[in-house]
Amino acid sequence: MTEKEKSYAELLYQPGDPELVADRDVTVKKLYEYNHINPLDRNARQAAIRGLLGKTGDNCVVEQPFFCTYGYNITVGDHFFLNVNCKLMDSGKITIGNNVFIAPNVCIITEEHAMDVKQRLEGLEYTHPVNIGDNVWICTGSLILPGVTIGANSVIGAGSVVTKDIPPNSLAVGNPCKVIRQISQD
Repeated sequence: MTEKEKSYAELLYQPGDPELVADRDVTVKKLYEYNHINPLDRNARQAAIRGLLGKTGDNCVVEQPFFCTYGYNITVGDHFFLNVNCKLMDSGKITIGNNVFIAPNVCIITEEHAMDVKQRLEGLEYTHPVNIGDNVWICTGSLILPGVTIGANSVIGAGSVVTKDIPPNSLAVGNPCKVIRQISQD
């Protein structure tokens, strides 16, 4: 099993593996180019982001600057908007639904270092996928931690640290992020 396969299986893996290092180098080059495209050249930005992310739906807007680990582990649906200075740490899979809005300075993280000090000093880590449902709004400065699922139609308040799953139709805020009420259609 390759180190990449181990990471997808949520097993302890070595991110310093030459294949993964080479993949990250390709991504760093693509990110540099993307972040230096004239912001008003929307066609060039659209083409570049489609070449960077694993899958994009229709009407995908990713504002600059943007950072990710690999890019190819990120899937976004239709009508996706990612505001400035966001970081999608995609050593594991990040799946984002349709009509999702993500505010500035949001971090979505799939990696975690080993708890065992010897393994951690060897650089070993785990990944846990993050899933974000349709029609979600993640407000400014939020952190979405490894393994979290945010249910459809939910809102994550500014500055929240999401450590556990958020059910659909929820308004959730805080550190740690907690549901404070359900969101109804009314």
